[in-house]
Amino acid sequence: MSPGWYPDPWRVGEFRWWDGQAWTAHVATLRGKRHRSRPRLPSWLSVPVIIGAVIMVPFVIAALAVDPASVLLTLVPVAIVVPVLLWLDVVEPEPLSGRLHALLWGATISIAIAGTVNSVVALTISESAAAVVSAPLAEEFMKGLGVLVMVRRREVDGVMDGLVYAGWVGLGFAMVENVEYFVAASGDGVLAETFVARALLTPFAHPLFTAWIGWSVGRAVMRGRRVGPAAVVGGAAAVGLHAAWNGSLVVAAGREDGIILVVLAALVFVGIFVGTVVMVTLVRRADQKRYLRGVGPLMLHYGLAPGVVPITASWRELRSLRRSLTRQQRRVLDRRRAALARLVALHDRRSPVDPVDEARLLVHLAEATADGGVR
Repeated sequence: MSPGWYPDPWRVGEFRWWDGQAWTAHVATLRGKRHRSRPRLPSWLSVPVIIGAVIMVPFVIAALAVDPASVLLTLVPVAIVVPVLLWLDVVEPEPLSGRLHALLWGATISIAIAGTVNSVVALTISESAAAVVSAPLAEEFMKGLGVLVMVRRREVDGVMDGLVYAGWVGLGFAMVENVEYFVAASGDGVLAETFVARALLTPFAHPLFTAWIGWSVGRAVMRGRRVGPAAVVGGAAAVGLHAAWNGSLVVAAGREDGIILVVLAALVFVGIFVGTVVMVTLVRRADQKRYLRGVGPLMLHYGLAPGVVPITASWRELRSLRRSLTRQQRRVLDRRRAALARLVALHDRRSPVDPVDEARLLVHLAEATADGGVR
C-alpha cells in the first residue's frame, strides 16, 4: 500500500497513517481532542466581526427606529439572492457557521471600514471620487478579505466554494448598505426609484463584483497555487467592474440624457451578470461530475458502507431524496455529502495530498458518519 490514511485496523470508525511499510501512531479520531485552556469564539464569530458589529449594530437599530418600513424593504433583495446562493452550494454544502461568518463579515467589519474610508474621501476630496475610486477599492478589498479568511480557515476547496463565500460576504455588505440608501432615499422622497434600482434591478451587484475574487482564489486553491496573487487578479476585476458601474451612475447624474446612459450601463451589467451565471453553472456542473467520479472510489478507500451516502446522479434526484427524509436526516445527509465532497476535492487537486488536511477532513467525515438515520 502507498502511504496514506486508511481505516484503522484496530479501531472501528477511525483512520491511521500508513507510511508505506508499517502503521504509525498518527490517528484521526473524534476522541482525544486538545483541551483548550481558554474560551474560544464560536466558529461563526471572529474578533473583526465583533468589532464591526459594535459599530454597525447601533446604526441599524437607529435606522429601524427612525424608518422601519425602509429598513424592512432591505429584506426583498435578500429574499432574491439567498435562494441562488443555496442553489450554488448543493454539490458541497458549506457549513452554516462558515456561511454565517461570511455574511456577518460583509455586514459588519467590511462595511464599517469601507464606509469610513468612503466618508473621509467624500469629505476631503469629493463624493464622485468616493463613488468611483475609494468605494470600489475599499469595499472590494474588505469583502475580499472575508473570502481569504475562509481560505485560511480551510473552508475553500475549489472555485464553487470561493463563489459561495464571496456571495455571502457581498450579500451581508449589500444588506447594511441598502439600509443607509433606503433610509436616505425615503427622506429625499425617492425611495421608490432607489428600491427598484437596488433591490429589483441590481440585487446581485455586490455578490457579482466579489464573485471574481472568489472565483480566482478558489481556482488557485484547486490548482495548488498561491492564493495571494490570485486574490490580486480577482480583486482587480472586481474593482474594475465596481468602478465602471459607479462611474456610469456618476456621469449620468450630471447629464440631461443621463437616463440613456444608465440604461446602457444596466444592459452591460445584465450582460456581465448573464455571463457570470453561465460561468457559475459550468463550474457547478464540473463540480458535480468531479464528485460523482470520485466519491465511489473514496468510499471504498476509506472503508465506508455503500449506504452511508446515497450517490445521486443529478440535483433532481438529490432533491427528491431529501424530500423523503426528516429535517434531521437531511442535515445528516448534507454533512456526510459535504465531508466526502471535500475529500474528493482534496484528492482532485493538482498538488500532492496534504496529510494534515486529509486527517482533518477524515475527522469531519467520521463526525458526520457517526450521526445516524440517513439510510
